[in-house]
Amino acid sequence: MRITPIEIQQHQFKSRLFGYDTAAVDHFLEMLADEIERLHKQNNELKESLARTRTSLEQMRDREKALQETLMTAQQVTEELKENARKEAEVMIAEAHLEGEHVVRDAAERRVQLLSEIQELKRQKISFETGLRSLVEGHLKLLDLDIMQLEEEEKQASLLDHDQPLLDRLNNDAIDLP
Repeated sequence: MRITPIEIQQHQFKSRLFGYDTAAVDHFLEMLADEIERLHKQNNELKESLARTRTSLEQMRDREKALQETLMTAQQVTEELKENARKEAEVMIAEAHLEGEHVVRDAAERRVQLLSEIQELKRQKISFETGLRSLVEGHLKLLDLDIMQLEEEEKQASLLDHDQPLLDRLNNDAIDLP
């Protein structure tokens, strides 16, 4: 049975000849002792529960702190990863730009080289055509000379044929001369 502080204050013992009823006082004191013992046990249990709760709370606070630190670390790592990825992307883009410029420069150099080779081939073609033309013209002149020489030889041969009787007469006359 629970006794409240108000019940203790308002409790009245029956009076007897020489004071209060001892049995009633003893009974009341036993009730008080039981109640105080119960409250003392309850108080100890509550203290133990409070100590466990405080320990648990402290552990939870430590875990929360560790989780917050882990979260902060994860956020920092995430930020660092993002920053590293951004920097790596910038480096890759810069390298790609440099490679692109290199390819364009090489292509331009190759273009200039090909144009130079084309010019050289055109020059060689003109030189070859000129040399071939000179060779053909030289051969034509030789042919013309051969033709002219043949014509000249034919002319001389025909003259000789025409002049043969004259020569024969001259030769004969020369024999007849004194």
